[in-house]
Amino acid sequence: MKKALIALTACLSLAAHADTPMTEDDSDLPEWAVKRIGPFHATMTDWVDTTSRSIDGFFGTTDALTVDSDSYLRLSQEFAWKEGEAFDQDFGARFRLDLPTTEERLRLIIESEPDETRGTLGEQESALTDDRVDSIGDVLVGLRTMGEGDRTREWNTELGGGVKLRLPLETYARITSERLWTLDDGPWQLHSDNRFSWFNDDGYSARTRWDLGRPVDEKRHLRFISNVQWRETEDTLEFSQAAELNQRINNRSVLRYSAVVLGESLSHTTIEDSYLQLRFRRDIHKGFTFLDVAPALHFPREADRDPRWALTLRVEMYFRRFIDRVTL
Repeated sequence: MKKALIALTACLSLAAHADTPMTEDDSDLPEWAVKRIGPFHATMTDWVDTTSRSIDGFFGTTDALTVDSDSYLRLSQEFAWKEGEAFDQDFGARFRLDLPTTEERLRLIIESEPDETRGTLGEQESALTDDRVDSIGDVLVGLRTMGEGDRTREWNTELGGGVKLRLPLETYARITSERLWTLDDGPWQLHSDNRFSWFNDDGYSARTRWDLGRPVDEKRHLRFISNVQWRETEDTLEFSQAAELNQRINNRSVLRYSAVVLGESLSHTTIEDSYLQLRFRRDIHKGFTFLDVAPALHFPREADRDPRWALTLRVEMYFRRFIDRVTL
């Protein structure tokens, strides 16, 4: 418990430090680290961008040299500690090659670690990103139709399908739909994100996510998020409910205060875990290197609801042409 309290104090100290004015170079790293990271990042970013555009140009048109692309590579190192469990660390890599000019209204997508492989809702909620670091064995190559609808006016639906690159090859099909409502022309917005998938080996899976939120002021945003997931391999209905208050400290730092309940429902409903978490995220170097510190207090069913501290530290680096600054 002392470790978690120390981490919580450190997290708050970092948040206080983050409120200080930014330096001109937009970096917290020492000069020697900047000199090492800069050339490496530039080389890798050029490789990711050039590779994706070359593949796109081969399958598509010469517009691949200028069109916007969602291709990226993300490397991460995570350290996790839970009270009563062994210390854990993982290195993760996630990539996505977006080939937008392959066909009108059709895109060729190559991605690692698809949503369907991210495990239970509990594993997804505890992860600071959407990575799973098992391997890059779950690589999908497929085609996706581009939704034509404006999600603020109608359902935006996309169809996709392809193969998972492992032997023997595994085929998959997927349908996704999104909708965004602004309630009574007011500050509240409701976002619905839904997915139904089929994989040859794993069978069917379905997930629905409903996100109700509104800005509190210029720097704070309140959200209530409901998730429901079913997977044929597990044959149980998983659900989660979260309340979040996101606070932007400046354009390099954000805080998230969250309360989460996780459960399962088949023959009867069971609350598996509930927890409180404080997450601090900071852009520590020029918009492509980020630090996350996330202490949490869990009340798991398997421990008879006795409190259990947890702490996650994560550093990640993005390689892509354009990156959102800091989001949670």
